[in-house]
Amino acid sequence: MTLNLTDARAIIAAAEAKAGEIGQPMNIAVVDAGGNLIAHVRMDGAWIGSIDISINKAFTARAFDIATKDLGDNSQPNQQFYGIHASNHGRIMIFAGGIPISRDGRVVGAVGVSGGSGEQDQTVAEAGAAAL
Repeated sequence: MTLNLTDARAIIAAAEAKAGEIGQPMNIAVVDAGGNLIAHVRMDGAWIGSIDISINKAFTARAFDIATKDLGDNSQPNQQFYGIHASNHGRIMIFAGGIPISRDGRVVGAVGVSGGSGEQDQTVAEAGAAAL
């Protein structure tokens, strides 16, 4: 089981709506169960530098089946995942905004959002994830 393009479009639409509601343009990425990019949107005015971050947040959430916010909390000095951001050729993002997406108890993909504060990214990612 994995997300498909129809799923990705629904996730992105919900995330875009939330980003519009809070007035913060975002980059929104959706990956499948293998961590491969299905779709990405850069809203008008969203930072170019956040394109890569959003894609890698989605990858990270799927690669470890954990929200990037939670991974970030556990990767601080003296925590169990300290240094994890250096793994996977530097693709690992430990900022809020990446959320794994499950169906029937199995992770089938993830959404990654970047372009605002950590709290804004997380809020928009949660809205996207809730679309399914």
